[in-house]
Amino acid sequence: MEILFVGIIVIYILQKNNKVDTAKFIKDNGNWIKKFKEEDYDFLVRSKYGEDVEPDVLFEKRIQNAFVVAAGLIFIFITQLSFINVAAALVAGYFVFRSGYSNLKTYYKKHLHEINLQLPYFLKNLEVLAQHYTIPVSLAKSIETSPDVFKSGLRKMVARINDGDSSVDPYMDFAKEYPVNDSMRMMRLLYRLGLGSQENKHEQLVMFSKSVSALQNKAREVRYKERLNKMENKTMVMLGAVGGGTMLLLLFAMLQQF
Repeated sequence: MEILFVGIIVIYILQKNNKVDTAKFIKDNGNWIKKFKEEDYDFLVRSKYGEDVEPDVLFEKRIQNAFVVAAGLIFIFITQLSFINVAAALVAGYFVFRSGYSNLKTYYKKHLHEINLQLPYFLKNLEVLAQHYTIPVSLAKSIETSPDVFKSGLRKMVARINDGDSSVDPYMDFAKEYPVNDSMRMMRLLYRLGLGSQENKHEQLVMFSKSVSALQNKAREVRYKERLNKMENKTMVMLGAVGGGTMLLLLFAMLQQF
């Protein structure tokens, strides 16, 4: 353990004296290091921390933490350095590196349910905008008022549409980023609404509105059931506490009589 502390201190001193500058090393080799970055890392970072956080900065910290752990373990084994020890240090560093991504992935999966509940209200906002603007313009105008989790996906979709991609792919890729209930179907409806003529726009808007309303009703039912379950659980806990407390008091009273 003493060797570990010494190793950490040595690495810290070397960094402070610019003898070892991991941040500079990462920046100088940024293109090579970024090959290790997961495809959905930026999306997961913004899903958790919002649009103001820079994913590349967090990724660099992941690299630095992995390097410090691996270097520290190698320093511990310096007196009995072997291939197995070096491999173990590298595996530990890789584990630290991957844990940052795994934590983001776990967070996203836990909040997928929340995203599912937010989607109908985002689509309702789009429906209102679509009554006055074209679908691409409505999508662009909805970015600032949409939930934070949708903003990065919306920006990518709008950018692709503005670059001339008139296919359904931008809409489908958005749905794949947010794989929740009915996201695929709603994006197809939105795409068809954008293709329709002005004469048929009203009918298509009515159809889209009905679908959005159905999703909102489902979301309300889910929220209601969740609240009901929470109330039932709290009631059971309260009844259990009261019943248990009453039994303990009766037991204590019976013991006093002997």
